[in-house]
Amino acid sequence: MDEALSGSWLSTKLGVDTVKINAMRRAGELVAVRPAGSQEWLFPAWQFGPDGHVRPEVERALAAARARGLRSEQVGALLERRSGITGGERLRDDLVAGRIDHVLAAISAA
Repeated sequence: MDEALSGSWLSTKLGVDTVKINAMRRAGELVAVRPAGSQEWLFPAWQFGPDGHVRPEVERALAAARARGLRSEQVGALLERRSGITGGERLRDDLVAGRIDHVLAAISAA
């Protein structure tokens, strides 16, 4: 993961307690990953818009993932998969670019 934010950084940026950030992670409202051997959850920066809040298309994809019973780390891994057979884009790139239908289809198939 190229750019990730810590829970404490998000807490400061969003003005929300870290307990709330972790509750949002557990509820599937934020994508989070925990690197091997780490105790800290990291939140990929791509899921946040310029205003620091979760992008609407990410919220929609996360809602679909929750409906399918996927955990945050499963969603994070899914969105890191390649988007197609050729090219280097990942599903998260499709999501950020607004190609939500392709991402929702991948979530439904998971």
